[in-house]
Amino acid sequence: MAGAIVLVGGGKMGSAMLAGWLKSGVDPTSIYVVEPLPEAVERLAGLGVHVLVTPDELPSTAETVVFAVKPQVIKVVVPDYRFSADGETVFLSIAAGCKISLFEEHLGKVPVVRAMPNTPAAIGLGMTVACANSATGEDQKARCQQLLEAVGEVDWVAEESLIDPVTAVSGSGPAYVFLLIEALAAAGEEAGLSPALALRLALATVRGASELASRSEDAPDQLRADVTSPGGTTASALEVLMAEDGLGHLMKRAVLAASARSKELAG
Repeated sequence: MAGAIVLVGGGKMGSAMLAGWLKSGVDPTSIYVVEPLPEAVERLAGLGVHVLVTPDELPSTAETVVFAVKPQVIKVVVPDYRFSADGETVFLSIAAGCKISLFEEHLGKVPVVRAMPNTPAAIGLGMTVACANSATGEDQKARCQQLLEAVGEVDWVAEESLIDPVTAVSGSGPAYVFLLIEALAAAGEEAGLSPALALRLALATVRGASELASRSEDAPDQLRADVTSPGGTTASALEVLMAEDGLGHLMKRAVLAASARSKELAG
């Protein structure tokens, strides 16, 4: 990737993306990180990238500006990068709930990509869905794809409104899985297992089942059926989980609630 990459924000998600870029072979001297927190500055500088406290000293030829700051401050931060709004620079945002129109309001009709990653990006196993505005060219989309792929899988949607259900399924999804692990381990304890063994079994089972589902040519419902012997232990458990008010019903309610809240936060 030729040209400079500006990363605005060196927090958890920004640092995860930065680590992925460096691991994929991006030249650290082409990366400029704008991060005002002193403790983060020292950590980031050790990676060989340029670290600036303010955007004043940034190059004017950045190919990509990545906003990885909290949504609460995005309206204050974005106007500082108007100097790069020349139509050649693509602005990539991973700020949750911030619409493309927000960036167009402050920067003009420039190339903007809104992306929704999730926390497994911290270990290179993230899932990101992105949406580009009409000013974004294919080469600019490819540039963003390359940066996002450094921390996991990437897909695109044409309609920005779909980012809300994406947020509900994928962005918030890791929390649902963590809750499943908690609940499965707690149930194991209730059945008589030690806390350590119950948690180990829950973690290994979720990890193994996820990997099996990812690698298998069979759909999840078929994999579930393969584990379920008629009249067996799994069938007894699934009678509870697949009841009318069971897991499917709860998950649907949860995703719809998260999607509705995502719309509210976006305004």
